[in-house]
Amino acid sequence: MITVVTGENSYEIEQALAGLTADFGGEPEWFDGAELELRQLPDLLTGLSLFSKKRLVVIRGLASNKQAWDALPELLERMSDDIHLVLVEPSVDKRTKTYKALQKAATIKTFELWGERDSRQAERWVMEEAKRMGMKLDAAAVKLLIQRSFLLSGKGQPVIDQWQAKHALEKLSVLDEATPETVKTYIDEQPVETVFAVFETALRGDEVRLHQLLKDIEPKEEPFRVFGLLSGQVFQLAALQASDVPSNEVAKAIGAHPFAVSKLAPFAKKLSRQDVRRIVLAFKEADEAMKLSKAGPWVLIEQALAKVVLTVNGT
Repeated sequence: MITVVTGENSYEIEQALAGLTADFGGEPEWFDGAELELRQLPDLLTGLSLFSKKRLVVIRGLASNKQAWDALPELLERMSDDIHLVLVEPSVDKRTKTYKALQKAATIKTFELWGERDSRQAERWVMEEAKRMGMKLDAAAVKLLIQRSFLLSGKGQPVIDQWQAKHALEKLSVLDEATPETVKTYIDEQPVETVFAVFETALRGDEVRLHQLLKDIEPKEEPFRVFGLLSGQVFQLAALQASDVPSNEVAKAIGAHPFAVSKLAPFAKKLSRQDVRRIVLAFKEADEAMKLSKAGPWVLIEQALAKVVLTVNGT
C-alpha cells in the first residue's frame, strides 16, 4: 500500500500522519528522504522486520533526492504487500516519471493552505476544536480568531495558519469563556491584520493615524507584499460598491474572507462610483510606478493611500 501526502498545509499533513500511525497501531519507521542512499531503498521497501510482519515506512522529502526518486517506480513493483509506504512531499514535480507512476499505484492526499475563500471551513474547524477542548466560543470570537490567524504565504497571499489558530485556542482554553474582547486581549494581531487596518484608516480619512501606522509597519513588512494586500482590498471595495447584494455574497463571489469584506461594506456605501474609480486609479498608477522603479515602494504606497484620504475627505 502506498500513500502520498502532499501540499503546503503542514498542520493538515501532520494530522494526516498522526491518523495513519494511529491506525497502524505499531511503531512506524521514519526516514529523511534527502539522506537516503539508493542502495538502502530495496531493503527498505522489500525487507521484512524481525519484530513485526506489517511495517509502516514514512519517508519525508524523497523527491529532493533525484537518484532515489527516479529509481522509485521500478522498486515499487517489487514492494512487499506487508509494507505501507507513506511519502511526505510538500512540493512535488507532477511532470516526473515517478509522480506519474505514483498516480497509478498510490492514494494521493493533497492538503493545501486555507485562503480567504476557505474562511467558513476554517470557522467550522475552530468551532469543532473548541468543542473538543471543552471551550465556550461564540461566533464573533471565532471570526476574530480566524482574522488573527492570517499570515502571508511565500507567494505573498494571505492564508489561514492553522498552527496559529490552534495555539490561540490553547491559549484561550484557560478562560471560562472566549469572547471577541478576550481574543483582542490575549491574541496578538498579525501583520496581515495591521495592513488591513491601514486601508481602513485611509478610508476614514485619518491622515495622522495613517502616517503613524505606516511608520510602524515599514520596518516589519516587505513593501511589495503590503502593496499586494492593499490592492486586494481596493478590489474588494470596488466589488462591494458595484454590487447590490449583501457583503457575504460578494465575498463568496470573489473568494474573499466574509469578515474582511464586511468591514469594508460601510465605506463602500458612503463612497460614490467616481470616488472608487479615483481610488482604483491611484493604486493602478502606484503599481505602474513600482514596476518602473520611479520611486521607493514605501513612498508610492503612502502616496496612493494619501490619495484615498483626499478622496474620502472630498478634496
